[in-house]
Amino acid sequence: MGKPELTTRRVVIESVTPTVEHGRFPARSALGDRVEVGARIFTDGHDLVSAALQFRKSPSRSWSEAPMEFADNDAWSGEFTPGDLGAWQFRVSGWVDHFRTWSEGISKKATAGVVTDVDLDIGSALVTAAAGRAKGKTAGTLAEYAGELANRATELSERTVIAVSDDLAELMGANPDRTRATFSETFELTVDRERAAFSTWYELFPRSWSAVPGEHGSFSDVIKQLDYVAGMGFDVLYLPPIHPIGTTFRKGPNNVLQAKPGDPGVPWAIGSGLGGHMSVHPELGTLEDFQDLISAAGEKGIEIAMDVALQCSPDHPWVKEHPEWFRRRPDGSIQYAENPPKKYQDIYPIDFDTSDTEGLWEGLKGVFDFWIERDIRIFRVDNPHTKAFPFWEWLISELRSEHPDVILLAEAFTRPAVMHRLAKLGFNQSYTYFTWRNTRHEITSYLHELAGARDYFRPNFWPNTPDILPEILQTGTRAAFISRYVLAATLSSNCGIYGPAYELMDHQPLRPGAEEYLESEKYQIREWDLEREDSIAPVITQVNKARHSHSALQRNDGLQFHHVDNDMIISYSKRAGDDVVLVVVNLDPHHTQTGWVDLDLASLGLDDDRYQVRDLLTDRIYQWSGPRNFVRLDVSGVPAHIFSFLRQTRTERNFDYFS
Repeated sequence: MGKPELTTRRVVIESVTPTVEHGRFPARSALGDRVEVGARIFTDGHDLVSAALQFRKSPSRSWSEAPMEFADNDAWSGEFTPGDLGAWQFRVSGWVDHFRTWSEGISKKATAGVVTDVDLDIGSALVTAAAGRAKGKTAGTLAEYAGELANRATELSERTVIAVSDDLAELMGANPDRTRATFSETFELTVDRERAAFSTWYELFPRSWSAVPGEHGSFSDVIKQLDYVAGMGFDVLYLPPIHPIGTTFRKGPNNVLQAKPGDPGVPWAIGSGLGGHMSVHPELGTLEDFQDLISAAGEKGIEIAMDVALQCSPDHPWVKEHPEWFRRRPDGSIQYAENPPKKYQDIYPIDFDTSDTEGLWEGLKGVFDFWIERDIRIFRVDNPHTKAFPFWEWLISELRSEHPDVILLAEAFTRPAVMHRLAKLGFNQSYTYFTWRNTRHEITSYLHELAGARDYFRPNFWPNTPDILPEILQTGTRAAFISRYVLAATLSSNCGIYGPAYELMDHQPLRPGAEEYLESEKYQIREWDLEREDSIAPVITQVNKARHSHSALQRNDGLQFHHVDNDMIISYSKRAGDDVVLVVVNLDPHHTQTGWVDLDLASLGLDDDRYQVRDLLTDRIYQWSGPRNFVRLDVSGVPAHIFSFLRQTRTERNFDYFS
């Protein structure tokens, strides 16, 4: 501990938020969002404190400023709205406010009738000093106030009124004495574009979308089905790796070790004699065809997300060109990927302990650069937790400095600390454990846990993926698939599904107790009947329509759980300003459930008057009254409600939309 500083800066600033690990990493925000900054600000004795929030776009040297307001118990808050993407900085400033301290003292003395000329002379001196700091007309006005306070020819009572006037307080507040102000550390903030904070993902394998049964699908085939994806309300179309697939140790259907002639292989076994990470699988089309898909999707409001899997098949060009990038076993062979008892002989992981660290890092960055140049700005990163943390910190910093609109989704189903570290390093979104949270207690506990990391961790809720068919979906019930999507889409502002497996309720596991799909699309081409009558696509469409229509569902704050007297039902609301949405979901995929929902009416902006709720899934309207209301969630229909509110006053018979 060093020697204490000799200083007259008496204000203490503590516990500044939002910060991540005391400023080691930037907090996150999205363009258009207000950044709420809080701090504990105080000083010794009884002097009053004033404070300001300062912020700037990095690397600007000049600060903008917003006032901070006192809340209670030395807590202060302020806010600003960043006007551009990228890196921002903010800090808090606090100072002893001698004028406010004096003015409050005068008010107390006036009440007691003990104000003296000397008291007002002190104030006159403070105002005179402020006049010297002010400019233009304000300086003259303050000088006049100072003269009036010191003018003994004017009654003491009249001068006292001037001393405590709002007009004088406002002018003095705008021209404070900050010569002894304290400044907090400067904290970093990353501002992402809106889609990082609100997005609705749909994953598909292009090779399964051919109109001709048995044929390998292409980018052109996907273009023909964009109306299907857009019609359901998805704005991000995520494609698994689109690169050439290796042939050495190629896997067959259901992950059998020996592929037969014609088996397409696993897209994540990247690379062959036809190229690697910067090439396109020829059966999907050409780079030009891919550009056509990007353009066609953009015209329908859909952005293409690419999968980046930093790994290689044994046939990848890098294996020969850069053998030092791979780990060798004692017999000289390259170590393939393993996740015991699973073996992935068709995949070579990258060795981040390589002797060619600079070459490897630059080479991997080149993959992102290549696709960014071709208008890709969203990347789903495969297993980032198996790559070096320092690499991600360097890479993301480099990418953001050049392209602040890039969005990275971390596919890291691993330990919480590791998932959170990746978010701190700069991943905009993260897969989560939502996939396995089924009971009311599990869901509420997990959402409270995520709320504690809101300053840096953005969850993206997926009820299924090509790798994960969770047990609750293996029930195969329509209610399970609907309920899980409603939960994902309303609890998180970012969500996604792997389709058409989801809307067509594909639910057969490879074997009992496994989470892998039978006839998994990872290993073979599938045929999907998008016109099936039992498809839940219409329900998904309604859920996504609610998401796009209600700002409350486009945020992760404003979430509040409400009590239900049945543990098989969960109820919660989301609020953003005047927009309020109430969700009620049956967690039992097999049985109809009923219960009484107890609402916190104040948090919903309601009182005890009668009101109506409109179900955004069925368009039915229900008459409700007071905080306690009955719900029945039928598994044979739609086992969930997404309510907006209609409200009626006691004197009016007509209902108006509340949200």
